[in-house]
Amino acid sequence: MALAIRTQARSLSPEKQALREEALRGFAASPKAMSPKFFYDHRGSQLFELISQQPEYYPTRTEETILRLSAGAIAELAGRNASLVELGSGASRKIRLLLEALRPARYLGIDISREFLDICTRRLAADYRWLDVHALCADFSQPLKLPAEALGQRPLAFFPGSSIGNFDPSEARAFLRNLHQALPAGSGLLIGVDLVKDRQVLERAYNDAAGVTALFNLNLLERIRTGLDSDIDPRRFEHRAFYNEQASRIEMHLVSRQAQQVRIEDQVFDFAAGETLHTENSYKYTPGAFVGLAGECGFVSVAMWRDPAQLFSVHFLRRE
Repeated sequence: MALAIRTQARSLSPEKQALREEALRGFAASPKAMSPKFFYDHRGSQLFELISQQPEYYPTRTEETILRLSAGAIAELAGRNASLVELGSGASRKIRLLLEALRPARYLGIDISREFLDICTRRLAADYRWLDVHALCADFSQPLKLPAEALGQRPLAFFPGSSIGNFDPSEARAFLRNLHQALPAGSGLLIGVDLVKDRQVLERAYNDAAGVTALFNLNLLERIRTGLDSDIDPRRFEHRAFYNEQASRIEMHLVSRQAQQVRIEDQVFDFAAGETLHTENSYKYTPGAFVGLAGECGFVSVAMWRDPAQLFSVHFLRRE
C-alpha cells in the first residue's frame, strides 16, 4: 500500500525552525520554559515508549487495560465503517486494540514528528493490509484542517495517554474547541484522562527508578545541542518532577546544576545555580471536572470507563 504523508504547512513550520523559535523564546522568558511537544523527536518518542514500560508509570498499562475491557462497547458507540483519527500517531498496543475491535474503514495518524509519523504509519499499513492508512504531519495543538477523504461520514478521534493534561486549562479549552471545529457533527472523541490521586503515586510515576524519565527530559537539551547552533551541555542539568497540589498538576523541570551561560546561535542566556527550565505540566482531573470542561467546548459525555483503583479514565464524547 502506498502511503503519502501530508504536511499542513499553515500550522507547522519545518521542525528545526519551530524548535529554534521555541528555544529562543523559552530561554528568554522569565521563568524559562519550553513546550513539551518538542520532547518528541525520534529519540524522544523512543524514550517515551520505554517510560511506558516502567513499573512506576501506571497510565499506559492502565489505559490499555481499560481499552481492552471496553473495546466492544467503544466499537458499538463508534458504529460500523468508522474512520479512526489518532492524535499523536503511534504503533502501540492501544491503537491496535481499537483497530482490531472497530475494523475501521480508514485510519488517519497525525503527529508533529515527521520521522516518527512515517515509521508508525508505515508499520500499521504493513500490519493491517485491509486498512486505508493516511498520515498528516501537523501540530494538533493548533487549528487543524483534516483531509475529507480520510474522515468519512462519522469519524472517531482518539487522543490517548492523558496528553490533554499537557495543556493548561485555557489551552485545553482551545484544543477541544479547535477539534470541535475540525470534526463533523456526530463525530466521536475517545480520550484518556489521568485522575487526581495520591501524591506519592504521581511523583513515583514521573521519577522512575531506572531514570528513563530523566533521560527523556534531558533529551530536549540534546535535541537543541545537535539540532541548532548551540553549546548547551545536558550534563550541566538534572531532572526534577513534583506534584503541584494547588494547581492539580505534575511539573517537570530541568535544573541548572551550576551558574552558567548557554549560547543558542548568537544569543546567550544566563542560568543561576538551581534555576529551572520548565518543560512540562501534566494536569490531573476529577471525572466531573473533565466532563464539564468538554461540555464547555461542545462535546457531550456518552460513556466513561475507569479502572478499579480509580487511577485513570477513558471518556467517549460526542461532538454536537
